[in-house]
Amino acid sequence: MKLFDLLDDGIEAIDLAQPLETGMPVSPTHPGFQFALRQRHGDVERPDGMTGSHEMIVLGGHVGTHMDALCHVAVDGRMYGGVAVADALDDGRYRSHGIDQVPPLVRRGVLVDVPAVRGLDRLPPGEPVSVEDLRAVEVLPKRGDVVLVRTGWAQLWGDPPAYLGDERGVPGLDVEAAAWLAELGVAAVGADTIALEHIPPGGGLASLPVHRLLLAENGINLIEVMALETLAARGAGEFLFVGAPLNIRGATGAPIRPLALVEG
Repeated sequence: MKLFDLLDDGIEAIDLAQPLETGMPVSPTHPGFQFALRQRHGDVERPDGMTGSHEMIVLGGHVGTHMDALCHVAVDGRMYGGVAVADALDDGRYRSHGIDQVPPLVRRGVLVDVPAVRGLDRLPPGEPVSVEDLRAVEVLPKRGDVVLVRTGWAQLWGDPPAYLGDERGVPGLDVEAAAWLAELGVAAVGADTIALEHIPPGGGLASLPVHRLLLAENGINLIEVMALETLAARGAGEFLFVGAPLNIRGATGAPIRPLALVEG
């Protein structure tokens, strides 16, 4: 089958990114999103009557739906593969493990719809996603897959304080589940929460063991703040995942607009 024949076979692209907009949920540890028109129609007018308008956008690399680069996390001064932080920096940018070194991902995607497995609409605050949850789905992840974990937390996107979580915590992958995925050799792991991993009650972001295990110890990129509700509603356990982070040289993370290609 030719590549473009897929378009004639009812293939649908489902957007897995949250919209970037002022006031959206942003981790308190990262700069927020700002948008402003620099030029409006009519500010400058050409002789032929045509006008142009453009904007200025400011945001941190870990805002909105984004991918974490391997240089995002270090343990005792060393990143994945034993690369010393001091040796990786070059003029304020990372020459090792930067987001620009992440190739575009075109791979099988697997959705782990944990609320559906448990018969819930959304996981409660502070609820861990376990190995048993990952194994309970019909389509099991395997080596090279992009695994997306749905908690239902994206339903709270319109309420930033609720989405970010409170003292009750946020649902997400626990360390044992992350270790199981790492042992499988998956290409990337994504989720619909602000930090992907389990934030226990009262724990906050002071400890992020899943980040350490996946990024620093196993070299597996993370995709956070995903929009997985539409994909889950389609019941798509597997699909073609297509996504690439912005090519920002030496950055620790960057926005990504991932797509799930499913049969219509």
